[in-house]
Amino acid sequence: MARPVSFDREEVLGRATRAFWERGYCATSVSDLVEATQLQPGSLYAAFDSKQGLFLAVLDHYAQQTVGRLRQRLAEANDPLQGIEAFFNGLVAERADRRRRGCLLVNTVLEMGRTNSEVQGRVARHFGEIETALRNALERARDDGVLADGRSPAVLAKFLMTTIWGLRVLGSTGASARDAGQVVTEALSVLRD
Repeated sequence: MARPVSFDREEVLGRATRAFWERGYCATSVSDLVEATQLQPGSLYAAFDSKQGLFLAVLDHYAQQTVGRLRQRLAEANDPLQGIEAFFNGLVAERADRRRRGCLLVNTVLEMGRTNSEVQGRVARHFGEIETALRNALERARDDGVLADGRSPAVLAKFLMTTIWGLRVLGSTGASARDAGQVVTEALSVLRD
């Protein structure tokens, strides 16, 4: 009887994330994943069914971290708009650590979003979670009287999502943190009176 595979799932997902992030899905081979994760092919397939199964698990893991950071910033802030500002400022700060890799979710849409419906659906679901968290925060800001008058939380949430995507692409072009910060300042200026 075969011995069950044992490994630290978080560590394996972190290593696989870096491999996919550096090369993209299509250019990352199973050999690359074996080297990155330090698991044998049989163990990878036993745990994740396929390369795509591992990639979907990576996307889920990455998105959970992003949504977690957003929720944390919102929970720690004095008001919802400060939480949104802190989240966006965090995006600017972390871009320096990404070495022009951009956002894994955005990169995935650009690489294969139109050719793989399962991946497209997964990414859309994760973007939806982020947008919903932003919309909920904006609704609270409206209810608290800190959102600019006449602004629609639903429309602003879509606007902020578009800004996130743009920032992620801008970061992958090597734009400076100063440039990204100026974009964030301008984008967030529409939230307050």
